[in-house]
Amino acid sequence: MSNPKPFNLEPLPPAGQSQQQQQMRGLDGCLLNYRAMPGVFDEMVLPSGELRPHWKTFGSFLAHCSDADLKQRNDSIQRLLADHGATYNIYDDALGTSRPWMLDLLPFIVAEQDWRRVQEGLDQRGRLLNAILLDLYGPQKLLRNGLLPPGIVQANPGFLRPVMGVNPPGGKFIFSLGSDLVRDAGGTWRVLADRAQAPSGHGYTLENRIVMSNVYAEEFNASRVRRLANYFELKREMLRSLAPKHRHGDAGILMLTPGPYNETYFEHAFQARYLGFPLVEGADLTVRDRHAQLKTLEGLRRVEVMVRHVDDVFCDPLELNSGSLLGTPGLMEAWRSGNIALANGLGTGVIETPALHPFMPGLCRHILGEELKLPCVPTWWCGQRRELDMLMRDPDRWVVKPAFMRGSRDPIFIRDQEKEQKARLLESIRAAPHEWVAQEVLSLSTTPTWNGSKVEPRSLVWRAFAIAQGDGFATMPGGLARVSPEPQRWLVTMRSGGISKDTWVLGDGTEDTTFGHLSQQPIVIRPARPPSGVPSRAADHLFWLGRYAERLELTIRMARVVMQRLASERGLVQSREAQSCVALMVEIGLLPTGTTSLRDHLQALLQDPKRDGSVPDLLGRLRYNASAARDRLSDDMWRLFNRLDRDARLPAGPFSVSAAQSALDTLVLDLAALSGMQHENMTRGHGWRFLEIGRRLERGSIILTLLKGTLKQAPQDDSILSPLLEICDSTMTYRRLHFARPVLAPVLDLLLLNDSNPRSVAHQLMVLGRQASQLPVDPTLESRLPEKQQTDVLLSDLSSLNLITLARTPGELHAAVKATCDTLTDGLEKLSDIITEHYFSHAIRRVE
Repeated sequence: MSNPKPFNLEPLPPAGQSQQQQQMRGLDGCLLNYRAMPGVFDEMVLPSGELRPHWKTFGSFLAHCSDADLKQRNDSIQRLLADHGATYNIYDDALGTSRPWMLDLLPFIVAEQDWRRVQEGLDQRGRLLNAILLDLYGPQKLLRNGLLPPGIVQANPGFLRPVMGVNPPGGKFIFSLGSDLVRDAGGTWRVLADRAQAPSGHGYTLENRIVMSNVYAEEFNASRVRRLANYFELKREMLRSLAPKHRHGDAGILMLTPGPYNETYFEHAFQARYLGFPLVEGADLTVRDRHAQLKTLEGLRRVEVMVRHVDDVFCDPLELNSGSLLGTPGLMEAWRSGNIALANGLGTGVIETPALHPFMPGLCRHILGEELKLPCVPTWWCGQRRELDMLMRDPDRWVVKPAFMRGSRDPIFIRDQEKEQKARLLESIRAAPHEWVAQEVLSLSTTPTWNGSKVEPRSLVWRAFAIAQGDGFATMPGGLARVSPEPQRWLVTMRSGGISKDTWVLGDGTEDTTFGHLSQQPIVIRPARPPSGVPSRAADHLFWLGRYAERLELTIRMARVVMQRLASERGLVQSREAQSCVALMVEIGLLPTGTTSLRDHLQALLQDPKRDGSVPDLLGRLRYNASAARDRLSDDMWRLFNRLDRDARLPAGPFSVSAAQSALDTLVLDLAALSGMQHENMTRGHGWRFLEIGRRLERGSIILTLLKGTLKQAPQDDSILSPLLEICDSTMTYRRLHFARPVLAPVLDLLLLNDSNPRSVAHQLMVLGRQASQLPVDPTLESRLPEKQQTDVLLSDLSSLNLITLARTPGELHAAVKATCDTLTDGLEKLSDIITEHYFSHAIRRVE
């Protein structure tokens, strides 16, 4: 993809006196009509209307940029995000797991001095919050000495009593901290919320930077933006430091995700691939003898460090939430025993409550002996009588929110409530005041945002990140900025339609390039992680990814062959072949018995996602399995999945056979590219092996099903043979071998016994045998692998078929071939069951 041309830096001639005045302030081009909101701090312009100093470099680019230029760059951003498959899932959203990630065209630019203040504040805040957690789950002196009201802790569902007395590995609960910052009208950065359980946003921040530095390559370098790569290298080193010293490389380090349906799953997979750690789900783990173990194809492997993207209470159904399907039973005990380091530790949700904010200045002075460097948004906990009375005297002045329910409800602006709603709200606050906090209505700072046609100010929230480094915390030179979806709207969350921004922290050009490289591992020749450590669940998804890819190809090729016959010149041969194809589709289940309206059924097969076996249905299954193993698939392969989705969409309007044919032709090429990507770009580990086994097993089953359907027609009519060769992509091979029209016996020989034909059953069985022989071996078994034994049996059954002899008596030929096809079909199904029991379900006992 070509980037838009860089902005022309030559000054534009003034168009009039008012424009000259704007130019004197540095505003021109697409910024000419930009107006900051009165009484609100604007991140780009001063109250005088001039550009702030840290905006002047990038502002000079925008001043010479037209709306058309911005639209072109915005299109590039959306195209890159789509290619990368960047999504933000909302559980009740109609788009499901395909809701696109929203990234604004313009960056949020932070002056170096502002970032330095935030850097110092987050370092202090991380140390303070860690100290609070160590006390709350330890001696609880803060409660006994009256520095914290007991109601903030004891009534907080984030306070996990099973964590009491735990001394976390490394002496820290928090290794990664995210703080949502807002700037008030006076220009002071304040903390709106802290995220300490599983702070989300790291992966999205990195994705935003990759996209924006591509679209604004020259402008990015000219602005001297600080890089993010060093921060992520430091994060990798921090995680390695938590592992026992006798381990080398990244062995025993992994990342825990709730799964593909989680709202931020994209960043879990993206960050796992970037850092090089396996991405697993709770079901991939088990706990034995107080040690967490990963269930791999070879058996169990010990886990010693885990980055968790699962909230506290869902991590262990044994001791925390018994209804959770996201965690691993016994994980709490393994962590309590010091056998696994969790980043972050369990129980950190207790300090996410905004009810803690009024007490932070006093806690900072008491614990650290320092004044709080990053003040909180003015907050009052209603569990105290004076604060409750203050709220009730003048309720319209306040915004209220639940004290202990993060993310479940938006803040409530009391002044915007109807009379009855306000009365009910105040009554609920009186009934349980400790469950509410009140905050003054704060005018958030604004930053320029592209609305699709012009640049306008939008309210801003900046999530800044810090990770543990030594005794303190290192701050990311960037972060995840979010702006409101509409002007003059103060609620800024991704769930409410917020738009993200890339955060550019400006440097002075002397950035320390050794940052994050202070404790590099010694160079070793052996791999840091054995290449075969594939979780059983990931192998299962790759296996079915291969199977669904083959099913999709069959459906597409079958529909294409039928439509070619329907759209061509309707001679007798084409009519007979079309009728034979329809009969074959009925036989293999692609069309219902007694089909009358072929056009309607073909349209449903290509467009109806609710129809089992349709192209949209199979694409959804293909994408789900790809998503579940996303950390093992390259960006280029993911682009192919996105292309499949796009190319499968037919034009709006009445169903067109010609348009459908064109789409099917394109989809065949896309699937060929996917197969080529698998064979040319994937490492030949066990993950690739199960993907290959799934493809070969499904292709063999499909060919056998097609042949059985063909045998039912061939005694009376051989018009199905030519379409059959097209469906199996073997027409040219047959012509090269026989120089004649298709005849049953040679067709059967080509599709059953010719092992040089990559579409034959013999070829599939040979590949299956070769791959089965390289599967993980249980050393306690004296006999060969059962998978290899089964493929040998199938090859023996197939080789016993003598088509030359049988061809002399057509009746015997049909019966013998059908019997062989039935035997092989049952055998392939048995092979699938053996693989599932042996490697996926662990129904067969494996060595640990």
